[in-house]
Amino acid sequence: MKKLVTCAALCAAAFVSAQIDLSSTRFGITAGGTYSRVSHAHNPSGPLYGAYGGFLALIPIGSNDQFYLQPEVEYLGAGESGKDKDAKSMDGYNAVYANNYISVPIYFKGYFSEAESEFFALAGPKFNFLLSQKVTDAPLEYTVEGDPVTGVNGKASSFNFALGLGVGFSYKRQFEITGRYDFGLSNTYKGLMSEAGGDPNIAKRKSEQVLSLGLSYIFQ
Repeated sequence: MKKLVTCAALCAAAFVSAQIDLSSTRFGITAGGTYSRVSHAHNPSGPLYGAYGGFLALIPIGSNDQFYLQPEVEYLGAGESGKDKDAKSMDGYNAVYANNYISVPIYFKGYFSEAESEFFALAGPKFNFLLSQKVTDAPLEYTVEGDPVTGVNGKASSFNFALGLGVGFSYKRQFEITGRYDFGLSNTYKGLMSEAGGDPNIAKRKSEQVLSLGLSYIFQ
């Protein structure tokens, strides 16, 4: 999967580089809320609500007013909690496993027409660099340094790679609302795969998934 995504990204980059118009680049700001989970990592497992915010550039591709390259640099709050509604009595229900990133998505963005106000879709790779990790109210054996007895090592990876997809609406190509889904392709908690026990989920990749909804303002 990673090789296929990388190959497709390289082909797209080669095509886009011949078409982009840097002289007409516009800049903007973006912010919103996030809903994140991590698959096969913690038990109990529940959603974590956070936020993102940062800066974007809108770079035209070709001579029309429809296709763009949109790189961004933003703060991203992700991770998960222990708030599984079916596990309220379990140790770790109130746990928070928060990961804070500097995120660099590079989206290919296409408006559905050249109209001034229009729907759009975007897709592209997302590179997440861990700024900090905060764990609270986790089970006693859970540490980010690693427990020599249980093998529980909850240290988050310093780098994560994801594929981002999104749709939105633009009002006069200046105010935009966007819904995004980031599908994690990296293993966020490699250390948890060495945990002792017979749970089949222990050996599975710990993939971080993020849903977000946000607003952007693009300067003229």
